[in-house]
Amino acid sequence: MIQQQIKGVIFDLDGTLVSSELDFQLIKAQVGCPRDLDLLDFISQLPSPYMRQEAMNIVHQHEMLDAQNAQLMPGVSECLEKLTNMQIPMAIVTRNFERAAKLKLSQCNVPISLMLTRDDAPAKPNPSALLHIAKQWRFTSNHCMYVGDYLYDIQAAHNAKMRSCLYAPQDVPHYASQAHHILRSFDDLPQLIQAFG
Repeated sequence: MIQQQIKGVIFDLDGTLVSSELDFQLIKAQVGCPRDLDLLDFISQLPSPYMRQEAMNIVHQHEMLDAQNAQLMPGVSECLEKLTNMQIPMAIVTRNFERAAKLKLSQCNVPISLMLTRDDAPAKPNPSALLHIAKQWRFTSNHCMYVGDYLYDIQAAHNAKMRSCLYAPQDVPHYASQAHHILRSFDDLPQLIQAFG
């Protein structure tokens, strides 16, 4: 298979571009979600609008608190500058809600204006948000790469027929083999993209 040129890069936000200390086990315990279920899926299936709203309020509180403490991940600033100089368009797709995500961007000075949150499109691993961005850029999805730090990011990229890049600066998780690429440091990303040129 001929490697397609990478013309655009989409990033996950939490744990990828910025730090996140969200304690999902604590949040799940507070909303009554079993440990092995996806939090957003669980909330969406609660029996009444009131219960769904109450559960989301708890999630929002955690996300806003987390946003106030977010910091840029190592090497991100230099990497984004290099990609800008390479004229690679960039975007963000996050499972976060919009207010918290915007606070993280402004707090960490992330110079990416195009962002879709779970308020804009179905949450990952649903590929809708990724496909929407590729369409906006007028690129076919195989010319885009999605960079994230979790299994849902790899799945979303595969579902969108994009190249998946797993950011794993410390431990490489068991699902890493499902990703097309493993990124140990943001210093390596511009080079990786150039290799497709």
